[in-house]
Amino acid sequence: MRIKILPPAESRLLAIWRYTCKRWDEEQADSYIAGLVAAVEEAADRPESWKSVRDPALHGVWFIRFRHHFIFFRQLPSGCLGVISILHESMDIPRRLEEDTNET
Repeated sequence: MRIKILPPAESRLLAIWRYTCKRWDEEQADSYIAGLVAAVEEAADRPESWKSVRDPALHGVWFIRFRHHFIFFRQLPSGCLGVISILHESMDIPRRLEEDTNET
């Protein structure tokens, strides 16, 4: 299944990279982002690993976890896996996810 990173998720990826680079270094930032992307690619081939978001307002939104981040996505009409958002476990996930899904 093909993957499409939607604009809110792309912004989150860039923010994660900048934070990781500032806190550790560029190599660690590149490695962590590569891990996030690999997790999405693996999930695209393994729908049985998807967990459904329980909020009825977010019907059809799924997630997986990669280390300290939750990756949220939905299947797009084109058949692609559309990555909506990538949120750290310490964030206000319901609020941030609502913001990001409203942008897609």
